[in-house]
Amino acid sequence: MGMDNNDVPARKTPSRRTFLAASAATAATAAAAAPVVSVLAPASAASASVGSIGNTGIFDPALRALIAQIDPNRIQAIIEKLVSFGTRSTLSSQTDPVRGIGAANAWVFEQMQALAAPSNGNMTVQQQTFTQPVTPTIPVPTSITNNIATLQGTASPERFYVVTGHLDSRCSDVEDFTSDAPGADDDGSGVAVVLELIRLLATKQFPGTIVLATVAGEEQGLFGSSFMAAQMAAAGNDVQGMFSNDIVGTGDAHDGTPPDPFTMRMFLEGIPTNATANDVAIITTVGGENDGKSRQLGRYVKSVAPFNLTNMNIRLIWRRDRYLRGTDSRSFQAHGYPAARFTEPRENFNHEHQNVRVDNGVQFGDLIEYVDFNYVARVTAVNLASLWAMATSPSIPSGLQIHTAPPPGLPGTNLSTFTWNANPESNLTGYEVVMRETTEPDWTSAIPVGNITSVTLNISKDNVQFGLRAVDQNGNRSPVAFPQVAN
Repeated sequence: MGMDNNDVPARKTPSRRTFLAASAATAATAAAAAPVVSVLAPASAASASVGSIGNTGIFDPALRALIAQIDPNRIQAIIEKLVSFGTRSTLSSQTDPVRGIGAANAWVFEQMQALAAPSNGNMTVQQQTFTQPVTPTIPVPTSITNNIATLQGTASPERFYVVTGHLDSRCSDVEDFTSDAPGADDDGSGVAVVLELIRLLATKQFPGTIVLATVAGEEQGLFGSSFMAAQMAAAGNDVQGMFSNDIVGTGDAHDGTPPDPFTMRMFLEGIPTNATANDVAIITTVGGENDGKSRQLGRYVKSVAPFNLTNMNIRLIWRRDRYLRGTDSRSFQAHGYPAARFTEPRENFNHEHQNVRVDNGVQFGDLIEYVDFNYVARVTAVNLASLWAMATSPSIPSGLQIHTAPPPGLPGTNLSTFTWNANPESNLTGYEVVMRETTEPDWTSAIPVGNITSVTLNISKDNVQFGLRAVDQNGNRSPVAFPQVAN
């Protein structure tokens, strides 16, 4: 059945202590008990509750029920079908009905249409095709196709949440389009996640818009996702979260190391890809290297998709991607969108970007026998829980600024003043300023400040990091916005 904000039970509110800041003496007393607590203005924010912002482990029963419907057998059938096309090289045949990228695109598009049909038009499916000019990895102009399913948001459809897996595969030589390139793990596993999400979400409804896509041309240079991200940016789409599922097939590297079947990695850039030299100067001045949009996305995902919901541990890695490698999240980061790569805990490079062969008794090639379909199901659960939380919760507050100019005639101030734009949601109850020590990896406390658009805290901006999140009537919280320095 469908759902909207009013169908989502409130998450349990963390325990909090209340502090009053009516005078400097009161503020000093409160600070002695818990250093970052007192709020001075405006009057509506005079009472500040501070407490842990960790997840309580209580989630929407409808989400738990949907996660229980993730089917490893369907995932297996999808990957088996993708492998059956022999190769899915971007340069392979567009017209052969049984082999190559053209046949694979036709099958995926057909599957998307069938899976979206029960939505009664709420989920639409399209093929986005363009011609990629010659590049060092594209010897002739080549048609590249993305398959995109869009579940339109009901209340704030202008905000988007994107999940991709790349359909193309490759051999040792990226321009070899005739040899077999089964691409079971890289990235049949990611495509299986996308198709399973379409099946599970087609009949649901969310305030925000969800986009589930297979992209191509990834192995040649992220061409499909680059085109898709550029189109979304040109349309003014507000992408508030993007996940690239790339090599999410197993927790066993099959290299003699102990398997880790209940862990996945989430790679998250620090300095934004699209940051200008001036942006970088400001980021480093305020110590914001660990507070870009992608890092906030990672913190949020870890809180809304914990092990007790997904049976998967998420290992956040403060790095854009692995050494010497990249994936489709970079295409979205290039436009300033928060984006991340999901991938398995330890790769076996004999099984990636290799022709299928046996050398000196060692098996090479991306074969399906190395894929754990239950592992892919757990990756799907992480994606599902994250999408559910983001698309249901309020949007990320916009226009957040921290004002650093001291009062007239004074050389400085220990007060911290913030302003921001009002969120568009009609069921918003207010905002929370979140805080952490600069050495902490995640937010540790929160101050509810009411349904306002400015607040001044009697907390020195020089000592902690601040952020802001929106809260709705059901207790759903948005990802955190990090403040820009006001001019």
